[in-house]
Amino acid sequence: MLKVISLLKRKEGMSLEAFRQWALEEHPPLGKKLPGIRHYRMSVVLEDDPTLPCDAVSEFWFDDNDARVAAFGTPQGKAAAEDAASHCSSRVHLLTEETVIIE
Repeated sequence: MLKVISLLKRKEGMSLEAFRQWALEEHPPLGKKLPGIRHYRMSVVLEDDPTLPCDAVSEFWFDDNDARVAAFGTPQGKAAAEDAASHCSSRVHLLTEETVIIE
């Protein structure tokens, strides 16, 4: 299974509170509509520290990379990507395969 980890940095001038509301309440309905998505998690930092390289980490699971590419090629995927781009100054996507060390 493919796990996509995205490191998200909020736009300049956006408060952590506003970013948290977007990341945990406004954006998830878009992410949940991605065809073929298996799991979806969002983690936002607890303390405001502008020196951090990211303010949130999102995690998406797909069966494989073909499923990921297909999902983000749909209108739902494009809407989710556009929404993220409008709220983040940077997004780094890591395509990974998770190995559970301790369950």
